[in-house]
Amino acid sequence: METSEMLHKEEHLGSSEFITDIVIGMSDGLTVPFALAAGLSGAVQHNSIVITAGIAEIVAGSIAMGLGGYLAGKTEQEHYQSELEREYDEIEDIPEEEKKEVKLVFAEYGLNEMTQNTIAEEMAKDKDKWVDFMMKYELGLEKPNVNRARNSAATIGISYIVGGLIPLSGYFFTKTPYQGLVVSAILTVICLFLFGYFKSKVTGQPLIKGAIKVTLIGITAAAAAFLVAKTFNNLF
Repeated sequence: METSEMLHKEEHLGSSEFITDIVIGMSDGLTVPFALAAGLSGAVQHNSIVITAGIAEIVAGSIAMGLGGYLAGKTEQEHYQSELEREYDEIEDIPEEEKKEVKLVFAEYGLNEMTQNTIAEEMAKDKDKWVDFMMKYELGLEKPNVNRARNSAATIGISYIVGGLIPLSGYFFTKTPYQGLVVSAILTVICLFLFGYFKSKVTGQPLIKGAIKVTLIGITAAAAAFLVAKTFNNLF
C-alpha cells in the first residue's frame, strides 16, 4: 500500500544556474538587436546596412555578455575561496567564538541552550564539516561549480546569438528596411511571448502575465530606438 509519503512528489527547479544564464542571454539577445534593427530601419534605405550592423552587434554583444558571465562566475569562486580560508583560520584561532556563532544559528530555530552546546561541541570535532556549516548557515554561501564561469560564458553567449538572429532574420528575406522591420517585429513579438511564457513556467510565475511583461519590454525598447533614430535622421 502506497503511503502519503510515497505519493508525495516535490517539484523543484533544477539546473537553476543554467536556466538563469539562458534567460539573461536570450532576453538581451531578443531585445537589443531588435531595438538596434528597428532604430536603423527608421534611418537607412538598405537592408544590407541593417544586417551588417546587426551582425556586428550580435558578435560584440555575445562576447561582452559571455565575458560578463565568465567574470561573474570567477568572482563567485574567488569570493567563496576567500571566505572558506577565513573560516578555517577562525576555527583555529578563535574556536570558542565560532562555537558561539553555531549556537546562535540554532538558537534562532528555538533549540534550548543544552542542545545548542551539544551540537556545537559535536560539530567542532570535524573541522571540514564545521567550516561547511559556517559557510552555508552563517554566510549563506554554497560551494560554486568549478566549471561555473566557463559554462556561464558559453551559455549566455550562445543564447544571445540565438536570440539576436531571430529579429535580424526578417531583413534577410525582404527588400526594404520597412518590410524587414514588419517581419522582424512579428517574429520577435512571437518569440518574446513564447520566451516569456517559458521563463515564467520554469520560475513558477503567472504564465500569461509573465509572457506579456517580457513582450512589452521588448516592444518598448524597439519602439524607443526606432523613434530616436527617425527623429535624428529627420533633424540631420
